Amino acid sequence: MEQTVGFAHYWAQGDAISHAVAYVLLLMSIASWFYILSKTWSSWRIRRSSNALDGFWRAPTLSDATTAMQAVDSEQIYTPLALQAAEAASISSKQQSTPSLNAATDPGELITRTLRREINRVSARLERGLTLLASVGSTAPFVGLFGTVWGIYHALAAVSASGTVQIDKVAGPVGEALIMTALGLVVAIPAVLAYNAFTRINRLTLAELDGFAHDLHAYLTTGERVGKGQS
Repeated sequence: MEQTVGFAHYWAQGDAISHAVAYVLLLMSIASWFYILSKTWSSWRIRRSSNALDGFWRAPTLSDATTAMQAVDSEQIYTPLALQAAEAASISSKQQSTPSLNAATDPGELITRTLRREINRVSARLERGLTLLASVGSTAPFVGLFGTVWGIYHALAAVSASGTVQIDKVAGPVGEALIMTALGLVVAIPAVLAYNAFTRINRLTLAELDGFAHDLHAYLTTGERVGKGQS
């Protein structure tokens, strides 16, 4: 009895459309779990390296601070911000023989532009894959619902062909419809939960990055120049 009503039995009764729906759900599940696992690993490394921000300001010089941060920042989230901002500060403080837009820009504005560009780059990197997770979470139930409707259509067609309501004629298509509904939910729920979790982690990371950029801008535009003037 278990062999006649198992998943293989429902799969054998399905047609090309029901099989295509199952394959689409399978591909959506594989893609979402790929990003779930990869971004979980990446997010864990990012949150672990956030402690490097405190060590950055305890370093004696900017060079030592960026070197120490680079060793801890395995995902390279915070280090490029410090390196690019320091490079922008050095460009604005040097007298270049070849004129350029960077050399003609106010030092503070150049550093601000550099920090904003790096924050946008990190933000785009952190959001990579979230669109797919959101799309899977929102569309997988409807893909499963389409398979459900198709299974119910098969059940009604079987009843119409037989002329009488027979359990053996209806059980297969109805079971197929319920399986498609379950598959849609199984694919969608992990994607939605992962999207919410990664969105929260990205929000915390970007808030820390924005605060670090603000402190770094203040140091490069005031603290470093004051130190140079006193020396």
